[in-house]
Amino acid sequence: MATAIRVTKLGEHIGARIDGVRLGGDVAPETVEAIRRAMLAHKVVFFRGQGHLDDEAQKAFADLLGTRTTAHPVAPLDQEIVPIDSATGARANQWHTDVTFCDRPPKASLLRAVVLPAHGGSTCWANTAVAYERLPAPLRRLADELWAEHTSQFDYAAPNAREELAAAWSAIDFATEHPLVRVHPETGERSLLLGNFAKRILGVSSSESQALIRLFQDRITRLEHTVRWNWEPGDLAMWDNRATQHYAVDDYGDQRRLMHRVTLAGDVPVAVGGERSRVVRGDASGYSVLDVPKPLEPALVSTPAG
Repeated sequence: MATAIRVTKLGEHIGARIDGVRLGGDVAPETVEAIRRAMLAHKVVFFRGQGHLDDEAQKAFADLLGTRTTAHPVAPLDQEIVPIDSATGARANQWHTDVTFCDRPPKASLLRAVVLPAHGGSTCWANTAVAYERLPAPLRRLADELWAEHTSQFDYAAPNAREELAAAWSAIDFATEHPLVRVHPETGERSLLLGNFAKRILGVSSSESQALIRLFQDRITRLEHTVRWNWEPGDLAMWDNRATQHYAVDDYGDQRRLMHRVTLAGDVPVAVGGERSRVVRGDASGYSVLDVPKPLEPALVSTPAG
């Protein structure tokens, strides 16, 4: 039976809270479609009061929205859920879009709070589509022409990671050339594809590359383009990885923070001119299948916004 969800905007450019649904593998198709459309519209959506979820129920709900990836293309994890655990040094306090060093970054991620610190530990997201939209026209034209190389030789968790994880990140080398501006396969929006896996802009000098990366990255993370979520027990967040970056705020000292993440397979980014991202090194086919994007259709149910 379909549930009439309630969608409440949290900011003008990004973020919404969804109420009125109990997540799991039995959510009605019409409700799943409404949630998908809310995520596409608001880029990241949050659910409170989902304390009944365990790993299996989280995966079952994810399966309603797409095809799950394996845990990670580099980290040596044999489970399907990625444990982002401060006890192992996983503190993702850098702005990034997940797994852009591969040719098929995930389309979406679902992150569930398992253990929370008594204070701190919030997460921020930035809307990379509105960042592109609000560029001055000359900068939009420039961005449309640029490509960047993304590599796995920088991972947001590596500096604090345990030795075996750091060794794995060093041993497995991925690199992909992505357009700086990708066209969203479902909405048709253009968004900036950067983050801390982006190492250099192609065709310019090293100093020019760094200046260009900083110019566009600063546009993405302007506070007006961001939302910050203060986690509570039972929370789950879901975001569009094709139109966002995120940053886990490391302000909780030596307390433990454990989150469980499931990611959904994505497609190969496409530039404004129609060119697809190009693999330089590494084969991500064992990490993720290629998603076949589902274009937006007329809404099956209404999702009133607050």
